[in-house]
Amino acid sequence: MNKLIKQILKFGVVGGLSFLIDFAIYTLIILFFGNARVTVAIAAFFGFTISLIFNYFSSMKFVFVHDENMDRRKEFTIFAVLSLIGLLLNEVLILGVLAVFDNVAFLQTGFNGILWKFKETLGKMFATGVVMVYNFITRKIFIEKKG
Repeated sequence: MNKLIKQILKFGVVGGLSFLIDFAIYTLIILFFGNARVTVAIAAFFGFTISLIFNYFSSMKFVFVHDENMDRRKEFTIFAVLSLIGLLLNEVLILGVLAVFDNVAFLQTGFNGILWKFKETLGKMFATGVVMVYNFITRKIFIEKKG
């Protein structure tokens, strides 16, 4: 159990750094190109993809134990496929949160409109939390050395 807690903490640090990379790229793209839905989706894609590359190398170095019986190309392919599913989940959750904001009057006007001003950020934070749990569980199951 202690080993699992340490692994989760390491995953949290790597994930936190990955999130900072992802969030910075996401935010900068929206700041420079606007917050149209297509721009938000593109920003999410680029933030996620660049942080994925960082996350793969960091995760395999510091968090998960490489399975010597698994070819590195196969390992990366599995990591990438799981991450693409995570990307899809990320995009759907962000756009879902934005749709909720569009259809719930209180979210548009409540708290003097503060929530509305940060809807993209709130969507990204929610999606990141869900995808982080998904990533840990699936990488533990499909990538890490068993036993």
